[in-house]
Amino acid sequence: LGLATVDTPVGIALKVDERREKYFVPYHAALQAEIDRLRALHQKIVVYDCHSIRSVLPRLFEGTLPVFNLGTNDGKSADPALQAMVDEILAGTGETYVVNGRFKGGWITRNFGRPQNNVHALQMELSNRGYMREPEGKGTPDNWPVPYDPAFA
Repeated sequence: LGLATVDTPVGIALKVDERREKYFVPYHAALQAEIDRLRALHQKIVVYDCHSIRSVLPRLFEGTLPVFNLGTNDGKSADPALQAMVDEILAGTGETYVVNGRFKGGWITRNFGRPQNNVHALQMELSNRGYMREPEGKGTPDNWPVPYDPAFA
């Protein structure tokens, strides 16, 4: 039905309200305070929200994700000139990338990016294979997390 579950796979309640108040609210309040602090010091600031994700997640999407997945909420969370600069940098890496593809920007990008107020927010979903030797197939305790590999560091 498209609804989020409120239980774990073993039937334990997620305690959504408790977790929201304990983690989500204070984290985002601290982020807003830091944005306000930096904005008082600088004419423009950039919030860079970066996540790591498995390169292949069949339950979420078909195929393999590009290495770099940049989101600006379809240009609403960052100045188009900033998006173009990052696009140019990504193009120069030689790695696969997409802008505003599957990941257009999550809660932080959509709620903190205010280019009209000189607060620009970018989200980057970085596929694991861009910086580590990613195990094939499903992650299990036997193959995840992978050992440190200096060739990928």
